[in-house]
Amino acid sequence: MSMDYEGSAKSNPVQITEDEAAVYDRQIRLWGLEAQQRMRNATILIVRLRGTATEAIKNIVLAGIGRLVVVDTDDVTEEDLGTGFFFRDDDVGKKKVDAAKTRIESLNPLVTVEALSGDVMHDMESLDALVKSVDLVCATDWDREGLIHINDACRCLGKPFYAGGTFGLLGYIFCDLLKHDYITPDRSAPSDAPRNVKASTVYSPLHMALRHQWSALTKRQTKELNPAILHAILALWEYQHVHSGKLPDSLEEAAQLLSIANALLETSNVNSQVLETMPRELIDTLSTAASHEISPVCAVVGGMLAQDILKALAAREAPIANFFVFDGTSGSGTVCRMNM
Repeated sequence: MSMDYEGSAKSNPVQITEDEAAVYDRQIRLWGLEAQQRMRNATILIVRLRGTATEAIKNIVLAGIGRLVVVDTDDVTEEDLGTGFFFRDDDVGKKKVDAAKTRIESLNPLVTVEALSGDVMHDMESLDALVKSVDLVCATDWDREGLIHINDACRCLGKPFYAGGTFGLLGYIFCDLLKHDYITPDRSAPSDAPRNVKASTVYSPLHMALRHQWSALTKRQTKELNPAILHAILALWEYQHVHSGKLPDSLEEAAQLLSIANALLETSNVNSQVLETMPRELIDTLSTAASHEISPVCAVVGGMLAQDILKALAAREAPIANFFVFDGTSGSGTVCRMNM
């Protein structure tokens, strides 16, 4: 089944009006009129409306993108009320996108919001038509195979792709921006030279990033990247794959999760002097908490996800390259270049 969607905002560029310039004055002073213009003409697709997406949507809508498309087939549950500040008690049982649409629009009436509750992500024709109609795709809290599927569709159509989500106290962001050109400060230039330079980064798709080998890194470099957290997230994806999308939810499942994580650790050739085996305490925590959303973690990861999307749209400074992980137990985050 194929569906028709509105064309990308880039096909009909919109100039920022004086009224809009007044609304976005502080942002224009921060990153410039040209960057704000790019955002104003951008159409963003957000897939799945959970805690991470909620925070990201708030930030990109307030920043002044042109059009937002939100896709989610699920109904609001009582558990969603904890991290979904677009939902209220009487929304339980309603479609998430329908319940959230009006409240998203109220954040910034200048942004057009489209809500889709149909299952368009699993039909190739519908997915292609939808991806073709937007400028950037962001899938949140999705399983590994689904993310690879969406990423591949974006690649075929030349669209930048982001993924983000949380597993209890852990969170992640992945991005595939194809070949991304941007402006970055030239801190090495003399004072009388141009302060900005053009730069370019070539990204890898998710299926290639997941084959990343750590053997070329020194002991110090490996330690700085905190491989335990990244491999814990990869292990949860593999656990989901083995269990038809289900995440662990009890200590009884810790042994299998540990086995999966250690196997991935060995396959990745992580320096055994840094990390010989996955920390049992981390695995035990994930086996009980990974299936639950924790509001502060969603806020941090969703906020960083939105910030990086806006950075990519504005083409100013380097976005994440290419896998960010957040450890809520320590409040720290690291970025790993995987197969780039």
